[in-house]
Amino acid sequence: MSENLDYINYSCYFTVFREGEQFVSYNALSMVISGEMELNDGEKRQIFRSGDIYLVRKNQLLKFLKRPGEESGFKSLSMRFDDEMLKQMSQDENFVIPEKIKMPVFTDLSQVPYLKYFMESLLQYQDLLENKSPELALLKQKEALLLLFRHDPSLKNILYDISDPYKINLEEFMQKNYHFNVKLDRFAYLTGRSLASFKRDFQKIFGMAPGKWLLHKRLQEARYLLEQGKKISDIYLDLGFEDLSHFSFAFKKQFGLSPSKLLL
Repeated sequence: MSENLDYINYSCYFTVFREGEQFVSYNALSMVISGEMELNDGEKRQIFRSGDIYLVRKNQLLKFLKRPGEESGFKSLSMRFDDEMLKQMSQDENFVIPEKIKMPVFTDLSQVPYLKYFMESLLQYQDLLENKSPELALLKQKEALLLLFRHDPSLKNILYDISDPYKINLEEFMQKNYHFNVKLDRFAYLTGRSLASFKRDFQKIFGMAPGKWLLHKRLQEARYLLEQGKKISDIYLDLGFEDLSHFSFAFKKQFGLSPSKLLL
């Protein structure tokens, strides 16, 4: 169950839930109410539990895994920050974005007490916010930003940057992020290219179409991991496959044997 609110979202799951497409299209501040949230950006993996708070950056690749607690489902509260509001606030402050610097995909803010008090207070407004009170939602968004910037002014460098991604090294990016389950237009956007330009540059670099390369790369990695003793159930989702049957079919077609044969 999940309430699809414009900017503030209360969600609840009673079984393990993994996000489908692993692309973050907006900045968000979240708190785990019960259960566990595992985040994995390809370099760092971290588990957040009841009461933990984290900030996620927009235009990033990130894997989400939600696990229910033993006695309750997974519950969380998330606040999305609207680009227009961020743009207006930055203009009001005459804030100038510095040169782009490497920042983490997600930031652990669990040790900031006043952010925890604020997020917990939002639970008292659930009925109003679920009825989509835009004035209250906007007020709470701005309050959250003031608290975030009070904790760490450098967070403005992240949240006030609403520009599109700039053109980057495509080969380096794809070698690092091939295991994320996102559509080609997402990969294109994150490398600062149109889809047509992305496909053209990709063909020049890798000598094959991106869809074919992604499948081959993921299957090669899958075979290596299985030969190292990894379980099929532990790897196919992490490598960007939609489901087990799709993975098994593709694996057998590529290597002439089912993945389970490697484990015998």
